[in-house]
Amino acid sequence: MSGSSPRLFLRHNALPLLAAAIFALMFGLYLALQPNGIRTDVLVTAANKGVLLALIASAQTLPVLTGGIDLSVGAIVVLCNCLASTLLSGTPTQIAFGVAATLCGGLAAGMVNALAVVVGRLQPIIATLATSTMFYGVSLLLRPNPGGDIDDDFASALTGAVGGVPVSLLLLLAIVLLLWLPFRRSLTGRGLYAVGSSEASAYMSGVKVARAKACAYVGAGLLSGFAGLLLTLVAESAQASAIQAGDLTLNSIAAVVIGGTSLFGGVGGIVGSILGAFILRTIGDLLFVLSAPPLWQPMFQGLILLGAVSFSALPTLRARNRLETYR
Repeated sequence: MSGSSPRLFLRHNALPLLAAAIFALMFGLYLALQPNGIRTDVLVTAANKGVLLALIASAQTLPVLTGGIDLSVGAIVVLCNCLASTLLSGTPTQIAFGVAATLCGGLAAGMVNALAVVVGRLQPIIATLATSTMFYGVSLLLRPNPGGDIDDDFASALTGAVGGVPVSLLLLLAIVLLLWLPFRRSLTGRGLYAVGSSEASAYMSGVKVARAKACAYVGAGLLSGFAGLLLTLVAESAQASAIQAGDLTLNSIAAVVIGGTSLFGGVGGIVGSILGAFILRTIGDLLFVLSAPPLWQPMFQGLILLGAVSFSALPTLRARNRLETYR
């Protein structure tokens, strides 16, 4: 039994481990080619961009694990960005209220998605496409013109470094350890995987399918709220941009797939999606230091996404029975 455990671990974590190796190689190459050398400000900038996409990819992971998808995560990030840009100033108490209100805004948006998918029984791709338009409309009401009033000290504290370590990375680690891992081990967390593997079998086994799905979309809203908050602190402004919302959503799906989470549901996790997000961000940084034309970045991202999707689909294509994929 002990001999099979390492093989079982490698089998179920092959794609995340591969993603970690690819990221280490790419980021090492980026640091080697970086003209400014390995400096704290270089690491902080790279970390802030990577953590932002990692949070959005983590949000996307939860619905994908159930076999669904959330096309509104980018719009929720923009919504929370616009909300935070009006609240993150003043006294410490007012700033704390702004942070709480921003996260509650993400939760509320996630609840809307959960109601549409679970109670309304709409297809996730249709429901979240519709709600993304709603959230974008609210963003325009909150921030009809680009701008914002952000407390500089608060923004610098959460987007800087402590002892040479970017604070954003510490916050991401805290979210993984304090939110994801306990949830992953809970009955509802295990229910996400069961529903994604086979919803009918999960229901027959006593899994509360509706609760698992609802938690997935509410959790996606909360993580998107964290991303919107970080975006506000990094940019110190906000803009209700439909293009930005669409780009964030598409990149989150790409990061999820690159990190080893199956779009069929039931396989993967947030850790792999985080690695996938950092890989995507490092591609852009590498192209920049290599002085490649900016238009090449979407092409490389598309090629990597295509390769990741093809690689992740191999077990399903080779299996005669799809259930063999989850053994």
